[in-house]
Order: sequence, then structure tokens, then C-alpha cells
Amino acid sequence: MRAAFASSFNDADPLAGLTVGDAPEPTPLDGWAVVDVRASALNHHDLWSLRGVGLREDQLPMILGCDAAGIGPDGAEVVVYPVVFTEKGDFSILSEHYQGTVAERVTVPAYNLVPKPAELSFAEAACLPTAWLTAYRMLTTRGRLEADGSVLVQGAGGGVATAAVLLAKALGARVYATSRDAAKRERIEALGATAYDSGARLPERVDVVIETVGEATFEHSMKCAKPGGRIVVSGATSGHLPKVNLRRMFALQLEILGSSMGSPEELADLMTLLAKTGVRPVIDSVVPFSDARAAFEKLHSGDIFGKVVLDHTA
Repeated sequence: MRAAFASSFNDADPLAGLTVGDAPEPTPLDGWAVVDVRASALNHHDLWSLRGVGLREDQLPMILGCDAAGIGPDGAEVVVYPVVFTEKGDFSILSEHYQGTVAERVTVPAYNLVPKPAELSFAEAACLPTAWLTAYRMLTTRGRLEADGSVLVQGAGGGVATAAVLLAKALGARVYATSRDAAKRERIEALGATAYDSGARLPERVDVVIETVGEATFEHSMKCAKPGGRIVVSGATSGHLPKVNLRRMFALQLEILGSSMGSPEELADLMTLLAKTGVRPVIDSVVPFSDARAAFEKLHSGDIFGKVVLDHTA
């Protein structure tokens, strides 16, 4: 079958290790199922894999991709939940220990198949399992956002951040977002947030801060959280060792909460929310699977706003 996979590692030029070509058909384990992929979505995790982060040489070739939607073995339309748990209780996402989704077919545990609502296209559904599920859990399960609450999203423009803006609006919150890029601030305002330059003073302190930037914005995040506020962290693209003002933390009883991915049940709840509200993922571009390398090149360029999706029917 046709697939896009890491055949070698290159930290300076990750695309040098990308191969698009024939790969072995998936062989399902006991209790696993094969999905005919109709659409997959790329993540920066794929570029890190091509750099060798989280993979070993003896695991190559490794099919890339965490996100997919397609047709299950019974003919039903499904979304692939990308986290695989082991008997030891640990877990990994697809393309780390198990082959990924940028292929004609992928095999996963049967419990990883989540029914796709008819209201969502395959391309839209393929955007959800990683970035959108992460944002949904950050706002709801971890952030405990209420309908009349307020949210600050740091670093608007990234996949999780963009999802958080749209989901927070769908959940009825007042949403503020920051970016150093004026063009991204303009685009994020079009999604319903009030946008500010990084570090700017907000008109109010917020209930929940969505933090994926890390060191560069963390002090601002703490200053923007109201008493009892939650700073929910799922990334640290600018550095993972910020200074933390402990006096502010205990005086205002702030919570700093880690968050990563979500559960199959949360993925189902997320899709129900989108089906009911009409909110849809921001898609930068849909690229034919026959031109998969171009999709990776677009992701690597950084000149995107929203998800890069591969249409596996083209």
C-alpha cells in the first residue's frame, strides 16, 4: 500500500528522511481493526519524528501521522483515536511505537474507533484527534471552563491554540488571544477572539489560560489569571523552564495543570459539540494523498494557519 514514512533521520533537514512509496499492509493484532483511511491530518509531531525525536533507528521505516478518519471493518465511518495503551499501563501515540495514519490503511485497537458524526466531513474529522482533542480537554476536563467564563489563549495561530479559540467560543466563553504576528492576530479575531500583542494587558483577568508557548509567555499567563484561575499547559515551544512567581501562585490560589491529549469519550463529546454548534476546524489546505510530500513541505514551511489535511481519495 502507499504510505508516507520516515526512512532516516535528519535534524537539519527533516524532509530528507521522508519517503513516499510502498509499505507493507497492516497486520492487525488480536482485538485490533483495520481502517481504510479517507483523510489524515499532519502535525508538527511528524516533523519531530523525521528529526529522530521519539524514534530509534531500529524502528524505521515508521509510517507517519497520528490523525485519521475513514471506514472501519464493518463499513461504518469512524475517527481514529490515536493513543495506544499497553498492558503495562503506559501509552504512546500512533507513529511512535505503532505505524501511523498517512497510509491507505492503518490498524489500531478496536476500542480506538470512534463513530464519526454524519455532520462532519472526513477532512474535518481527521483534524480532531490530536490538536482539537488536546484543546477540548484543556478547556473542559482540566480547565473546568464555565459557559460565562473567560479564556486567554497564548500564541494564537498554532493548532491547539486555534482550536482552543473556536472551542472556547462554542462553549460560551469570552476569549482573548495573543500573538506577536499582526496578520495572525487579525485572523484569530475573525474566529471570534479579541487579539492582543504578546504580553499586552487584558481588560480582565481570566478563569482559564491555555498555555502551549511556555517560557516566553508564562509570566504573562500568571499575571492574567484571576484568583483561583487555572493555567493549563500542554506544550512549551519557547522553552520548558519558566520562572514561576510562587507568591502570586499561593496568594491568588492559582492552579497550574498539565494536560495531554484526551480520552475516546472526550473525542466523542468533542465531535458531538461540533455537530451541534456548527463549529468546524480551520483547514489551511487539503492536499491529494498522491502529492503527500507537498503537504509535508507546506507544514515544514511554517506558512500555514490551521491544519494541513491529506485527501486519501485523491
